[in-house]
Amino acid sequence: MEVKALQQILTQFRQMQENLQKQVETVNVEASAGGGMVTVRMNGQKQITELRVDPEVFAGKDSELLQDLIRAAVNEAGRRVDEELTSQMKSLTSGIPGMAGLKIPGLF
Repeated sequence: MEVKALQQILTQFRQMQENLQKQVETVNVEASAGGGMVTVRMNGQKQITELRVDPEVFAGKDSELLQDLIRAAVNEAGRRVDEELTSQMKSLTSGIPGMAGLKIPGLF
């Protein structure tokens, strides 16, 4: 492989990395559990930005139910973040020949 071609590929990777970082910063997802009894908002770095719990959950004083609902909502939000980032990664790499479907270990 020629040096110029390798430099072009590295430049494309850097641009792709910068674009991906910008995309991660804009991702916000919402997931709920228990028919909306618990709702979680999560950003692209999988940090919970908002957590809402319906007051009815507290009225039953069932801490195990609350824990289960929070766990389910957080797990679903994390899954949605992964899906969104994977989708955005595919769109970013689609313009680079041979990059479609590339899986980079540790990225997601």
